[in-house]
Amino acid sequence: MKHTIVIIDDHILIAQALQSIISNFLQFEVLYTCENGLDFQEKLKTKKVPDVVLLDISMPIMDGFETAKWIRDTHPDILIMTLSMQEDEQSLIKMIKNGSKGYMLKNVHPLELENALDSLVKNGQFFPEWAASKVFTSIREDTIDVSSKLNLSDREKEFLKYTVTEMNYREISEKMFCSPRTIENYRDSLFEKLELKTRVGLAVYALKNGYAA
Repeated sequence: MKHTIVIIDDHILIAQALQSIISNFLQFEVLYTCENGLDFQEKLKTKKVPDVVLLDISMPIMDGFETAKWIRDTHPDILIMTLSMQEDEQSLIKMIKNGSKGYMLKNVHPLELENALDSLVKNGQFFPEWAASKVFTSIREDTIDVSSKLNLSDREKEFLKYTVTEMNYREISEKMFCSPRTIENYRDSLFEKLELKTRVGLAVYALKNGYAA
């Protein structure tokens, strides 16, 4: 069964070219194309929800930033892959904060795009080396410990350092000598205090504030 894709790009020729390219990918198929985020919202009322959205940034009416945030808030299971000509750090970080799980430039080779999409659906995210470098440079430069203001407990801080590892929650509970339920309580408490919704968010916070194991 193929993974489904919707292309959101206001340049019709680019959208059609992408659809043609992706038609040659064994594991993917394009359901439909949209000119902007608002067009996507309207089409979702009558059309299928895709597994992946290929999303441009610069679009009229509802741009990629707004669209990504709307998808994140209303259809969190959709994987967003940004496909743009913008390679500045500000756009990259903003798209990630708004829910994008991948970022590629439009001058990418079709084979690279296929590999990126494969990685996205298998691992939940994909960022090429140049993008990952910018993200983590930004994280290192923006390191500020605000945990005291948020009243994080020592155990919550300890839990945070394990969020950046590959251990699942049960393994973390064993490492911290407590029950899985207690770990869930730490997680939920941190979600509330830090206003986050995912483990990825906790991991980024841990990296930014020096809690990485």
